[in-house]
Order: sequence, then C-alpha cells, then structure tokens
Amino acid sequence: MKHISVIGAGQMGNGIAHVFAQSGYPVTLIDIAQDRLDKAVATITKNLDRQVAKGTLTEAQKAAALAHVATSTDMATGVQGADLVVEAATENVDLKLRIFKDIDAHAPASAILATNTSSISITRIAAVTGRPGQVIGMHFMNPVPVMKLVEVIRGYNTTDAVTRAIMDLSTAIGKTPVEVNDYAGFVANRILMPMINEAIQTLFQGVGGVAEIDTVMKLGMAHPMGPLQLADFIGLDTCLAIMRVLQEGFGDPKYAPCPLLVQMVTAGKLGVKSGEGFYAYTPGSKDLVVAPAFARG
Repeated sequence: MKHISVIGAGQMGNGIAHVFAQSGYPVTLIDIAQDRLDKAVATITKNLDRQVAKGTLTEAQKAAALAHVATSTDMATGVQGADLVVEAATENVDLKLRIFKDIDAHAPASAILATNTSSISITRIAAVTGRPGQVIGMHFMNPVPVMKLVEVIRGYNTTDAVTRAIMDLSTAIGKTPVEVNDYAGFVANRILMPMINEAIQTLFQGVGGVAEIDTVMKLGMAHPMGPLQLADFIGLDTCLAIMRVLQEGFGDPKYAPCPLLVQMVTAGKLGVKSGEGFYAYTPGSKDLVVAPAFARG
C-alpha cells in the first residue's frame, strides 16, 4: 500500500490519518469543508506534540508524520491513486451507502475500500459497489492513536487476499488486528453496547445514580471507565444508532434502546461532544461532574 485516503475528518478520521502518517504512509484526508480539515490537522499536530512531550516521538518524526498528511474537499480528487480508502463518516447507513457509491465511482479499480463502521453490515455496504470482494470493515477503537485493536470484518464476499492485506497492514501500523464475521455489532459493540444500554436502564429504573453505577463497574469489574462515562465519550447518538442496528439486525427485543437514551439524544444531550450527557463537561477541566439532571440533592 503506497497511498491511503481517509474520508471524514472527525475524531475517528483524524486519528486514522494520524496512525497511517506516523507509520510512513502518505495520507489524503477528505471532508466536505476546509475548516473541518484544518481542525483535524490541528488535532493531529496536538496529539503528535503530546507524544513528543512523553518522549515516544522525536521532533523529526513528528515533522515527517505531518508531511505525510494532505487534505482535500473533493472526493474524486482525494481518492485518485489510493490503494486503500478508509471511510470514517458518521454511523449512518444511508450516508455510508452514498459515500461508498462515490468512492467506487472514483477510486482506482484495484483499491480496497474499507469502512470504520462499528456496527453496520459490511455486506450491505459492499452491495452498492461494483467490487464487493474488495470491501472490508476496519473498525479502529477510540482514541485511535492510543488503542491497539483493529476489528477486521469480512463481508459475505470479501476475498481472502483482501482480508490478509488488511490484517498485515494493521500489524504494520502497530495495531493488533482481530478477524471477525459480519453480523450486527460484530464482536466489540455486540457485547459493549448492550452493557452500556443496561447501565442506562439501571439508572432509568432508579437502581443507582450515575456516579454509583460507574463506581461499581470501575471498582467491582476493574473497568478503567464506567459505562455511563464511556457512553458520553463515545457519544450518546452513536450509542443509540448502534443499538438500533442491533435491534434491526437480530429482531430481538433485548436490544431495544433504553427510553432514557432515546430521550437524551432527542434533547441534544450527547455527552462530551455536546458538553453534557450523564456528566457535565467544562472545557479545560478534568473534573468528573454528574450532570444537573442526574445530580442527587
């Protein structure tokens, strides 16, 4: 793989671009707005600076990584010459299908098309392209520069050669790839999201408060972050979208999203990204403060 294009300059997209660029791969980061691209490059720079401060990266390596990142607001131009295109847009089926139709129309015929989806069927995405054997899931964990796992998801038609290529590439960029099959939620979110949903249900039913639920899971189960704080970090809208994919994919009522989760997303309380979810977030502060709606008197 000599050139990689990443579509979507949000938290996941800029993290994916970061790890490829740091590993020496030329990357074109694509988004519809230049200000989003500028913000993404600034985030990559800040995260590289953090690595330099920790002594895990030199200034020369930082400069080399940034030199490998190009940006584009034009899909057709941005995927030209790409050996791999990684889509990292919002977890929305219709949006991803539109993007993959565009990628398929403009990327080289030999290019592998990967999606960073955390729950949506790879087979369904591949079906809108003329190269279903070259479509695969490449689910990075957040934050991408830190987390080692890449969940590599084979669609119904994904070839052995494409799977091997992505497994090898994941290893080459310092990640640990795990191959899984294409069922709703795959492995990571099929297990994680029902746990988060059950934690929200526990709060909804008044069994425990926000801090109490998270403390039980941190101290009792050795989780580094409680499920409600993790939901805020992921984004409650993303959690809701994944629960709905699980509910649709399996047709099992146990995957129904908690009414409180639905209500919070409707109210725009999305977690860290909106400034409030189960906790309230103040820019520049690391204090974990329970949101007013859930604070106990």
